[in-house]
Amino acid sequence: MEVLLLRFDAPLMSFGDVIVDHHNVTDRFPRLSLLTGLFGNALGYRHGEADALAILQARIEFAARWEVEPTVLVDYHTVDLGQPKMAIKGWTTRGITEHRDGGPDAKLGTHIRYRHYWANGVMTVAATLTGNAEPSVSTLAVALREPARPLFLGRKTCLPAAPLLREVVEAPDVLVALQAMSGETPPRPGAQRSASACWPVHLGTELPGRVVAVYEQRDWRNQIHTGRRLRREGVLPDGEAT
Repeated sequence: MEVLLLRFDAPLMSFGDVIVDHHNVTDRFPRLSLLTGLFGNALGYRHGEADALAILQARIEFAARWEVEPTVLVDYHTVDLGQPKMAIKGWTTRGITEHRDGGPDAKLGTHIRYRHYWANGVMTVAATLTGNAEPSVSTLAVALREPARPLFLGRKTCLPAAPLLREVVEAPDVLVALQAMSGETPPRPGAQRSASACWPVHLGTELPGRVVAVYEQRDWRNQIHTGRRLRREGVLPDGEAT
């Protein structure tokens, strides 16, 4: 099969996880919904094209490995919802105006958020699209080289520092493609090499690691996260064939 080898290299990356109170935390690895949004953006899909995004999400299979270990960065955010401009209804992705729900504090108080990021890391992602439909892997590769819109790694502030697409390779599966990819020397002074990885639960069952449950799928029509999936996580040295 054709497999895309992607380089995630950015000052900041955020992979989204379950929000706890005021903390917008980040997962250790990208999630299926993140890659769906990234690929959909490159292909020119609009946020409201729920059916197309759902089909794309169902076709993605990937494995990921940190090459350079990132550091955690927590950004403290506040916004004064009592400002007159904040009292006006805002537009949603559904094309209608909407105001925030809740009591007086939710509507008028000071809103606090702690946004979690990975800083100064480098990751390799091996991804493919299952099935013989469009978009094909080749079509997606063209879109990643010349995306319809600017691409970002999680939040819109997380702009890549280098082109995302490294190459397209032939491999039996995404795990083999990732393991065959030689790791990189840390490009920054003081950076640490890493081999921390995740891969599909049905692959590499003989490798040391653990099975982890993640809620990484998105219901694009209702704009909520849903769907429990299993993946494997462990240390995945480069340059080894399975």
